[in-house]
Amino acid sequence: MIVFVDADGCPVIDITIQIARKFGKECILVCDTSHHFERVGAKTIIVAKGTDSVDFKLVNMVSSGDVVITQDYGLAAMCLAKRAIPVDQNGRIFNDENINGLLYQRDVAKRARMMGKKFKKIPKRSLEQDRAFENTLIAVISKRIKLIHEMREEEQIIKITD
Repeated sequence: MIVFVDADGCPVIDITIQIARKFGKECILVCDTSHHFERVGAKTIIVAKGTDSVDFKLVNMVSSGDVVITQDYGLAAMCLAKRAIPVDQNGRIFNDENINGLLYQRDVAKRARMMGKKFKKIPKRSLEQDRAFENTLIAVISKRIKLIHEMREEEQIIKITD
């Protein structure tokens, strides 16, 4: 399992790196040339600036069971298709039950903006949001590690009984 971060505009990079390090998991930051991140404890991959260039690079690297930190619903949907576990910066886990509604909301908001509708500014990030993200990420990684161990134990039992 690798922890990937859609690093462009991500407010939880440092928290993610700390948690990945705590569990001994590799953390990879993916960003474009206009957002350059170098952090101890993470590998940084920089792609050319362009529409969705980070998203396509990241989704091409991700595998089943990897964790992806993103606030991009489109990227989350692509990661779900590859059986990865996308989590947003507030601790929401994207899944097959919520992704279609979120993509629909995104489309409705885009159409409203195109028609001139103004939306309220997003409030400043809170400590509670950071804690919610941290708790969710710890739970997701812990659950995935437990599942991997259970699968290995089951494989051992099968080998012994063969």
